[in-house]
Amino acid sequence: MDRAGPWSYSINELPENILLELFTHVPARQLLLHCRPVCSLWRDLIDLVTLWKRKCLREGFVTEDWDQPVADWKIFYFLCSLRRNLLRNPCAEEDMGSWRIDSNGGDHWKVESLPGEHGTDFPDPQVKKYFVTSYGMCLKSQLVDLKAEGYWEELLDTFRPEIVVKDWFAARADCGCSYHIRVQLASADYIVLASFEPPPVTVHQWNDATWTEVSHTFSDYPPGVRHILFQHGGKDTQFWAGWYGPRVTNSSIIISPKTSRSPAPSGALPETLQGQGEAS
Repeated sequence: MDRAGPWSYSINELPENILLELFTHVPARQLLLHCRPVCSLWRDLIDLVTLWKRKCLREGFVTEDWDQPVADWKIFYFLCSLRRNLLRNPCAEEDMGSWRIDSNGGDHWKVESLPGEHGTDFPDPQVKKYFVTSYGMCLKSQLVDLKAEGYWEELLDTFRPEIVVKDWFAARADCGCSYHIRVQLASADYIVLASFEPPPVTVHQWNDATWTEVSHTFSDYPPGVRHILFQHGGKDTQFWAGWYGPRVTNSSIIISPKTSRSPAPSGALPETLQGQGEAS
């Protein structure tokens, strides 16, 4: 008797809930690139909201009691999986590494350990260092290439996830300072599409040296965003030699999924992840 004869089965004969459970363990990109095109059954199962909600639960992106509306669970999953701080070396652990020095006035940029002279502890004890400015303008920046970070054009232009920017600054208690921040969303050819550039913050001498968080969320920005420019810094107001200007650390740019907008069309998935050559 041919062993493969009467005992052979197709995986598609498994109950759909079992297939769904199997698919929850397959990496998301493999699901879309290699599994979705196999047949119409697999395509339909992989497009089910249930599958992507299960994957979100399995990865810990949501909990069982999650009650916020999600417009598109597939897009939500990919945005959660990509979610991280897009700024490198935000807390000066690698000295000035990954930062471009735009202005290096006075005695230049320097890295110091918390809390520093006439300083205070940072709210997060895991942050150990900060960047400090001098008596001449000190500015540093990073340019984030969103495509290189894994964000595809259709996702950015169609779904337009929120871009949350945060920074922290503090003055020395014995010296006044001026703090500057500028964040720009730019196109592929570096045309500025949206920006956040509040007036400089001046802290007077003999202050309490507490750390202040600056936060801004970009939402509903124009299509075409491909780069994010983050720049910050400042100088002291006493013109003292040394490093008496604003201290900065724990900067972040995080792209987060929205949970309350209308569903994005299926075109929000990149072409390389769309099911192609689907069999029926």
